[in-house]
Amino acid sequence: MSEHFDDLETRDPHEREETLFARLPSFIERAIKVAPGWKTRLADVDPHTITSREALAGLPVLRKPELMEAQAAEPPFGGFADEASLDGSRIFMSPGPVWEPQAPGPDPWLAARAFHAAGIRRGDLVHNAMSYHMTPGGFILDEGVRALGARVFPGGVGNTEAQVEAASVLRPDAYAGTPDFLKVMLDKAAEMGRDLTSIRKALVSGGALFPSMRAEYRERGVDVMQAYATADLGVIAYESAVDDEPLAGMVVNETLIVEIVRPGTDDPVPAGEVGELVVTSFHPSYPLIRFGTGDLSAVLDEPSPCGRTNMRIKGWMGRADQRTKVKGMFVDPKQVDAVVKSVSGVARARLVVERDGDADAMTLLVEPVAGAAPDLSSLATALAAQTKLRGSVEIAADLPNDGKIIDDRRDYSK
Repeated sequence: MSEHFDDLETRDPHEREETLFARLPSFIERAIKVAPGWKTRLADVDPHTITSREALAGLPVLRKPELMEAQAAEPPFGGFADEASLDGSRIFMSPGPVWEPQAPGPDPWLAARAFHAAGIRRGDLVHNAMSYHMTPGGFILDEGVRALGARVFPGGVGNTEAQVEAASVLRPDAYAGTPDFLKVMLDKAAEMGRDLTSIRKALVSGGALFPSMRAEYRERGVDVMQAYATADLGVIAYESAVDDEPLAGMVVNETLIVEIVRPGTDDPVPAGEVGELVVTSFHPSYPLIRFGTGDLSAVLDEPSPCGRTNMRIKGWMGRADQRTKVKGMFVDPKQVDAVVKSVSGVARARLVVERDGDADAMTLLVEPVAGAAPDLSSLATALAAQTKLRGSVEIAADLPNDGKIIDDRRDYSK
């Protein structure tokens, strides 16, 4: 196995966490030294003090809009990469645009573990139908397959008939790509009279794998697993299985530090509460420290039955960026958080935006801390001060745990 298949999968989780945080100070110190963006952003930080989750939570979250702004000012990477180490590598462009480097070394996006969990092994042939054009998706999966010692056919996207012809000749063991394109290939093969029954396993990403879709693939003889990945970080988490049955949630990649923070803030939430997924990666060429993915998830606070002991998350649960315009003014989750923090006794809050006749209306729903009675008048005053808009405040006994800070209920179809 490659160097990415050490004993991290089965080590004691506390020992693994201690190992990662023991590495963190020197990693941050190097990032400040080699990447001007990090030097500026962490100018007042002593790296040697960042040795715990609590200390890490004191650093600011870097979100994609900030990164895009830095990249626009200083292309391509905004000063957040070690440019000197990227000779001989690739540069990608994702929608935004956002520029990403391919860091040197085998499996830089940490995809190999996801393929291993999906049953791919050395000597297997994987038909990779993720795009190789401009964005890193195809290469993320490609590098993971090859790190395992398996082989890959770089099918890319489109040219369905040609891909089916190639697969019918090469007889791949597995498919990699988006969930829906596998169905496109299988249906086209049936139409063309080509045999793709060699494909028995699949790892999919880049789209939702609905339960009905997974069940259909199982009926057609393909066991499909999914990975949660982003262009910036690679594979963040992946599904595992027991007796070929996928388990709920996803195992976090063992060499990443993952936090869940309240949307619009830098503050971690308790285990089980939905929030924005924030990741710290350890690749020296493209260090990302508390990088906000903009995606919602939650920690599953119990070990996986598969035997892997690392943190688990529920997977992708929507987008955290809930910024919305009310009466011509943008309202941001950060403002709602500031309102909540200005008055004691508030556990959680949600700003509901609706239409009242022909006008926008805001209501701040407040869930009190057990036994507390928050001052609603003070909350209303703080809401107006933060947003420059008037809104009512109401007590809500039990707000849904879905990560929503701003709930826009306006019907835009009318």
